[in-house]
Amino acid sequence: MAPPALSSARRAALHRRIRIIVGITIAYNLIEAVVALTAGTVASSAALIGFGLDSTIEVLSAAAVAWQFSRKDPERWEKPTLRAIALAFFALAFYVTASSALALFTGGRPEHSTVGLALTAVSVIVMPFLSLAERRAGREVGSATAVADSKQTLICTYLSIAVLAGLALNSLFGWWWADAVAGLVIAAFAIHEGIEAWKGDACATSI
Repeated sequence: MAPPALSSARRAALHRRIRIIVGITIAYNLIEAVVALTAGTVASSAALIGFGLDSTIEVLSAAAVAWQFSRKDPERWEKPTLRAIALAFFALAFYVTASSALALFTGGRPEHSTVGLALTAVSVIVMPFLSLAERRAGREVGSATAVADSKQTLICTYLSIAVLAGLALNSLFGWWWADAVAGLVIAAFAIHEGIEAWKGDACATSI
């Protein structure tokens, strides 16, 4: 993706905006990870534990972008940062696939989790705004890494919806398998986006 013609002041402002967005993303996901992992352990919910680990991966992805845009010449670090984001996508896909397959195989039935339902509902609201803000800034400044990280945040939104639906269906109807099936769909999407980020095509595709 060729960087647009921007003044140095505008470019600096966009770099600063991206750092602020990823900073907020890191802070939110750290809290999300702790709450989800705790609630998942209490409820014996593989979906919530997976959600907490996804939040940890999102922190690593956002931290890679924050590190890049703290450098004097961020464009120089595009490729290695993209590779780090791609690996985060692959790690997420691997874990979600493994945990979903295990849940389907063992028939594990998680307990009702009010905390889990509330957490995922909040994430469904918060994450799209963070993703959109970072994606707009990344596209304007011509940063494939910021766009790729925004997609990682959007996947977190999709995973939030899947986990929320799975927890709700399990609580209401006893459909313990719902979040595992949704998780497999999310994993397939994560693999696709990981491949795009690895090739450096993050700006060429849209979500």
